Amino acid sequence: MSGQAMPVTNGAAAPFNWGKFFSLENKYIAPLFITMILVVGNLSFGMLESYRKTGVAIGAALVTELILSKIYFGKWPILASAYISGISVGILVRSPAVWPYLVCAVVSIMSKYVLRWNDRHIWNPSNFGISVLVFLAPETVATLSIQWGNYLLPMVVIWVLGSVIIARVRRFNITGAYVACFIVLAFVRSWITGSPWQSEVAPLTGPMYQLFIFFMITDPKTTVKSRKWQCIVVAIVALVEMILRLDQVVYAPFYALFLVGPAALLVEYWFESRKSMSVARAAA
Repeated sequence: MSGQAMPVTNGAAAPFNWGKFFSLENKYIAPLFITMILVVGNLSFGMLESYRKTGVAIGAALVTELILSKIYFGKWPILASAYISGISVGILVRSPAVWPYLVCAVVSIMSKYVLRWNDRHIWNPSNFGISVLVFLAPETVATLSIQWGNYLLPMVVIWVLGSVIIARVRRFNITGAYVACFIVLAFVRSWITGSPWQSEVAPLTGPMYQLFIFFMITDPKTTVKSRKWQCIVVAIVALVEMILRLDQVVYAPFYALFLVGPAALLVEYWFESRKSMSVARAAA
């Protein structure tokens, strides 16, 4: 024991620090809020295929993360990210079978450890897993596609919770830029196809897009560093999505992010390496 005096507490518990709880250091705020989104969405519209299948996806993601982190890095991981990936798979995947939930969750987490560049994974895990699965097994696997309809309250709740999450990681500019580009390009699609503009904008009100704009395109681990380029990249994602939609590609947003996101990171790595080499030469 040291000779320092111990603080007197009089047996009273220290007050709960709400500021610290909602701070950037608390990695479990995002899992808590996405769970609340799941509860609100499922109670309002039954957007889950089943609790069992969602549980399989979450469990598979957590177990895979634990095993691979111990193998690759020799330590037990913080499971917040794996939980988000698992619950996203559980919400977004649609299949009469259980195996797609298991496979998609495992593939999603494995992509973090196998597909890396400069010691950093380059695909959003759930985006990778879902894109691979719907491409390879379209007869068995689909994605969530229901709309909120005319019910405003669930969408408001999800937007508030999602906004808190992305504000914490300072990625609100990404969501805002994507939504703005989607709306503008929806009018372009309407002009090209002759469809009512309301039907082209409507997907933004669906739960699939809520998860996409709050958790996939804003993933801090798989987005470029510059805020300006973050906006440019999601504008390109929205443009590629529009092109895929015009070609009647069902899963256009997932494929667009799958193609554009990693390419943007690789370009950023290339520029950074060039800059580092230039600095090294100048210092030599």
